Amino acid sequence: MSITKNIGTTDRAIRAVAGIALIGLAFTGTIGVWGWIGIVPLATAAMSWCPAYTLFGMKTCG
Repeated sequence: MSITKNIGTTDRAIRAVAGIALIGLAFTGTIGVWGWIGIVPLATAAMSWCPAYTLFGMKTCG
């Protein structure tokens, strides 16, 4: 299984901001432990690869 980039620049930025926001809210106790799910969009943004996109044949990069 090869990991080919399937997340574009805008998608990466949105995922990174959302992930950081969720983690920040969890860290401050605003939304509880569920905010740590922000690790997922942050990780996918860092790798430029989303397993769900691969599963559904989607791609947001050129």
